[in-house]
Amino acid sequence: MSQSTDLLTGNGARELVHRMGEAATNFLTALAPHQRRQAHFSFPAQEARTDWYFTPVARGGLPFANMDRHQRRKAEQLLATGLSRTGYVTASTIVGLEMTLDFKEGWTWPDTGRNGELYYVSIFGQPSPTEPWGWRFEGHHISLNFTIVKGQIVAPTPTFFGSNPADMPLSAVASLRPLAGVEDLARDLIHALDEGQRAAVILAPAAPSDMVTSNHRQIAEGQLHLGETAIEQWREAAGLEHSHIDALRYSSHPKGLAAAAMNGGQREILQALIGEYIHRMPDELAEIEVARLQRAGIEQVHFAWAGGIERRQGHYYRLQAPNFLVEYDNTQNDANHIHSVWRDPANDFGADILARHYAHDHK
Repeated sequence: MSQSTDLLTGNGARELVHRMGEAATNFLTALAPHQRRQAHFSFPAQEARTDWYFTPVARGGLPFANMDRHQRRKAEQLLATGLSRTGYVTASTIVGLEMTLDFKEGWTWPDTGRNGELYYVSIFGQPSPTEPWGWRFEGHHISLNFTIVKGQIVAPTPTFFGSNPADMPLSAVASLRPLAGVEDLARDLIHALDEGQRAAVILAPAAPSDMVTSNHRQIAEGQLHLGETAIEQWREAAGLEHSHIDALRYSSHPKGLAAAAMNGGQREILQALIGEYIHRMPDELAEIEVARLQRAGIEQVHFAWAGGIERRQGHYYRLQAPNFLVEYDNTQNDANHIHSVWRDPANDFGADILARHYAHDHK
């Protein structure tokens, strides 16, 4: 089945899109005119809509800080339509960690830094069963982007979740780890591989300092998160070969070990790891994404790794298949600071399907 038909269908899926549209409309209705001007953009607003960040920077949209409690609850209700129950808990925990991070760093950041009030909502276009529209929820360590065409979600990516700290003690016997699944399952998988498989999976003995596609609007061949001068400096400091750098660069041809070369137990861990990313979405959407991967063939998913394989050793991994890319990096703050993203290299922000929509319906 072609990607153009990979749309949400069925009563449950239609109800999900309806809930999103209703929540977005209720949010906009609750705003004063000056707030609406800050939160509401025309569609496609290509530059604003695809200009995404996961760092604590000034960004477009209306922040929690500029909403009253009623308006913020409307924003939270919109956020909840784009996530499963576990996804919503993860997102709200990450927001809460901003207060912990401010404490941990001694309140040294300005007000624009570690601030749980600086999460922004943007609506692009008007919720409609016929015309394209979209919405975004974004702040430090969260970026959720949804594109909807003809009443159907065509892109839930990029979807970014980060956590700093990744592991925060709650007591002598418990800790808070909102992204534990994406760390632990990947480590379980690397440990489950035999020596030959692991040699195929590990691209470099040192991990890059962030995801190689970073927050680029579009994914392109050869991308690495640093500029070429910085890459060379890092290569020398980390004692890497040029071949390691080439291996780490993004390529549309997946690197590492394919699931087809894994045994049943290893594939089971891999599928559980993939599920950690996809099942943050509402069930109706997660089912579509899982079905897409299954039709393409789970055996095509490749697993690649860089860096150490034990806890608190800097590490990076990548999951890649046609129209599916996951990147994870945990190197900062003594490998206690996670960045993770799920992307579709061909269709982030609905780029592919929007192009076809405009070519067909707006000649």
